[in-house]
Amino acid sequence: MPFTFIDPELLGAPRGYTNGVLADSGGRLLFVSGQVAWNREQRIVSSDFVEQFDRALANVISVVTEAGGKPEQIARLVIYVTNKSEYVAHTRDVGARYRAHMGRHFPAMVLVEVKSLLDDKAMVEIEAIAVLGA
Repeated sequence: MPFTFIDPELLGAPRGYTNGVLADSGGRLLFVSGQVAWNREQRIVSSDFVEQFDRALANVISVVTEAGGKPEQIARLVIYVTNKSEYVAHTRDVGARYRAHMGRHFPAMVLVEVKSLLDDKAMVEIEAIAVLGA
């Protein structure tokens, strides 16, 4: 994979993410729009936070694979949540769902709490940047 993970000792050991991802310039960039827990009919699949996280991440990965990529080619994830406390309360289950999709691949990530998302029933939205092979 054309990534070098950058984790300065000064910042301590990251858990579940990396501080920086250096991508080989020979790849193509894929910018994945924010994905919520929509199904094919563009309806939220569940009112459960963990289920929404799982589906939103699966939707991100479906865009990456449709473009010919793999989850381990994701260089950055931005996770928007409407309630950070809900995320923290379910960290263990969210982590299990994350690993089911991404394995031990931890790109650069950020978690942002927002007032609301486009779909009023959405609690999670995830966007990504992937570097696909040239």
